[in-house]
Amino acid sequence: MNNLILNNSVRFLALVLLQVLVLNHLNLFGYLNPIVYIVWVVLFPIRKNKSIFLILSFLLGLSIDFFSDSGGINAAATLFIAFIRLPVLKIVLKKTDFDYLLFNLRAISFGKAFLFITILTFIHHFIIFSLTYFSLDSFSTIISNTILTSIITIIISILGIILFTKKK
Repeated sequence: MNNLILNNSVRFLALVLLQVLVLNHLNLFGYLNPIVYIVWVVLFPIRKNKSIFLILSFLLGLSIDFFSDSGGINAAATLFIAFIRLPVLKIVLKKTDFDYLLFNLRAISFGKAFLFITILTFIHHFIIFSLTYFSLDSFSTIISNTILTSIITIIISILGIILFTKKK
């Protein structure tokens, strides 16, 4: 239990620091910034209290907003994907009920894990860019930024998950 709390706390802090100190200053192809802090939402244990999870997810996004001066956009997007994480997982696994206590992202097939991460990432990024541009005139920009940033984020996130999580 304490080890789980420590692991999630360290992951939270490490992802915030990685995002604000490195990735926010990394402009791939001139304008793409990977947004990998959402890995924390993906990896947070399902069996934990949902209210605490939602509060921590909001604080994760708010931490990014604080350092990025983005006015709550990250908090809103992160809170939303935290809220829909379980329904998305149920759709991806095609089960109405599964054992929350035994669920581990690395325990499911790569294809299902990839699909789960992809859906959450695209939704998160779409919210981020929609709130950033906040105009239907910029719809093509919103879609292109969502797609391109999501692709880079998914690649980096999956590599990070493979390298830094234990297979069970």
